[in-house]
Amino acid sequence: MRTFNHVGILTNENQEGAMFNEGLNVWLTDYSKSPNKIEYLKFDDPAKSCLPDLVKTNGHIAYTVPSLEEALKDAKVIFGPAVCDEHLTIAFIEEEGIAIELMEIK
Repeated sequence: MRTFNHVGILTNENQEGAMFNEGLNVWLTDYSKSPNKIEYLKFDDPAKSCLPDLVKTNGHIAYTVPSLEEALKDAKVIFGPAVCDEHLTIAFIEEEGIAIELMEIK
């Protein structure tokens, strides 16, 4: 079962508190500090980011899942899975023409 976590919205504007993620080559805000669970993404040069084009052009919706392996069965995987740290593994899938981020938090 999926649980809504956040929504990723693209921006061309600098956002207060955004941090640069060198591995993904994108500026990100902390969605946990947003009352509406918004994560802003700003790409200085989208071609340098390893994220899927669907994320770089349309943003995404993110859900936590109890088992990423189970959630990815029969899904159209467009990125990952990728271990972000010892507590978080993510993957992006495509559903209904949009990018969905699935997050397994340990």
